[in-house]
Amino acid sequence: MPELPETYRCIVVKSKGADFEQETRKLVAPKKGEVLIKVLACGVCHSDSIVTQGHMPVPYPMVPGHEIVGDVVAVGDGEQKWSVGDRVGSGWEGGHCFSCQDCRRGSFTTCANGTVNGIFRDGGYAEYVLCNTESVASVPTEIDPAVAAPLLCAGVTTFNSLRNIDHLHPGDVVAVQGVGGLGHLAIMFAKKMGYKVVALSSSDSKKDLAINKLGADLYLSGDDQVSGLQKLGGAKVIVCTADNPKIIAPLTEALATEGTLLMLAAGSGPVPINPLHLIMKKAMVKGWPSGSAMDSEDTLLFAHSQGVDCHIEKYDGKSLDQVKKAYDSMISGKARFRAVLTFA
Repeated sequence: MPELPETYRCIVVKSKGADFEQETRKLVAPKKGEVLIKVLACGVCHSDSIVTQGHMPVPYPMVPGHEIVGDVVAVGDGEQKWSVGDRVGSGWEGGHCFSCQDCRRGSFTTCANGTVNGIFRDGGYAEYVLCNTESVASVPTEIDPAVAAPLLCAGVTTFNSLRNIDHLHPGDVVAVQGVGGLGHLAIMFAKKMGYKVVALSSSDSKKDLAINKLGADLYLSGDDQVSGLQKLGGAKVIVCTADNPKIIAPLTEALATEGTLLMLAAGSGPVPINPLHLIMKKAMVKGWPSGSAMDSEDTLLFAHSQGVDCHIEKYDGKSLDQVKKAYDSMISGKARFRAVLTFA
């Protein structure tokens, strides 16, 4: 690999519950079906806690990070899609088998044999990363890599889930529970898609932000959320982006006929659902798992053309202390709204 360094720096978690460590590793050439990316930015997502806390069978040691943006610097033998110099990104969906039942139906994010960047294969908390070619998306060079990075997970999850809801039409009421990393993007995407957007939060502290900066039409907080949505005739979709079962559970009563409670956040345990609310309204509860590389490209292009700018905080990805600060800011909920490591 001419003109490339022999080694690179990365951030590693070596075991469940372990702290971040910085390592220097030998740079490895991509195999067939892989591309080598020089990382420019990598978002710090709450799902990175899967690695630090061992919520899944992570093959330690692991380099976290699945909101990766950078430039292709080498490709594997026979590569037909990507070339050196391409600006690309890769999100949660890190590769699929092409042969299982879901892949044959085109549902790559639910591949029975799929992998995840930064969870089951080394991710983007690094100066360089190897990605499977099918998991790589084209990233417009007009977008700041640090702004583009969270769109490859938080962005595609909110955008892609909304555009795949049946019976949802422009002008319908879409409520977004939680005004955080996922929620602020859901508000902006829903507004640009033509829906009447209602922001839901536990207090009035984010009302000005939600309405005057993100574009929400209405803001409901505390005990007013269910009654306020009912006065509007119910919400066709309630997007749950803040993982709080006690707050989410009553929201089924605020759904419109054939409404959907869209679950995008998890980890705090089961959410008790009153089936009567679903039966009487022909309503449903639905989850959504991120998106494919093509879904990410659609998300990036829509965000760029419609002016959906992710709110970010930048941290130096080459500094172990800064990586720890970025992660702590994310995990504490203090980040406004996505922490991003930069390597440029």
